Amino acid sequence: MRDIVLISDPRVTGIPVEESGDPMLDVRGRLLVDDRLADDDGAYARLREGLVSRLVDAERQLPDGYRLLVVEGYRPVGLQRRYFDDYKDTLRVTFPDMSPEELHVAASRYVSPIEVAPHTAGAAVDLTLCTDDGVELDMGTAVNANPEESEGACYTAAPNVPAPARRHRDILGRALTSAGLVNYPTEWWHWSFGDRYWAMTTQAKAAAYGPLTD
Repeated sequence: MRDIVLISDPRVTGIPVEESGDPMLDVRGRLLVDDRLADDDGAYARLREGLVSRLVDAERQLPDGYRLLVVEGYRPVGLQRRYFDDYKDTLRVTFPDMSPEELHVAASRYVSPIEVAPHTAGAAVDLTLCTDDGVELDMGTAVNANPEESEGACYTAAPNVPAPARRHRDILGRALTSAGLVNYPTEWWHWSFGDRYWAMTTQAKAAAYGPLTD
């Protein structure tokens, strides 16, 4: 766990963006989409075309009886900022001795800082596995469980995860990795393509997708 590079790390934030102009697509009709975080504008169901095509490819690689279930894709800048600030405020109450810099880094384990957030670029998707009829499978924690409430089980490689959940995480990870996506290791459900974290992980010279305007 100590070797995880957080998204607030200069090795990530310092990567340039060479915007590809890849359009946004609505994934509804292509993949199963859950509505727990649905918004009136349907932003949650939109992603960059390059990411959508790779998700479709990943689903084809899943064993029979498994499907991807998209929970959240694009996140407007204002919403991302609110998520980050709210979580940082929670940490400030829980850990009053943390400095502002330490709070910023700690918050980035769970929510990306606005300046580097892949969701605001349409480059990240929060998703899980389900059966053919849409029943979610056990992944060890709920999607969006934070490190405190899950005792760290939200980390992709966390040891405190039951065997069935570990097997499901491995199935999900193999399919998505094979399709070219990268995982943010503190969140088993968060996968991306074309963003700065993807560029850092794959050693690409630049990110392909930058933040979109609301």
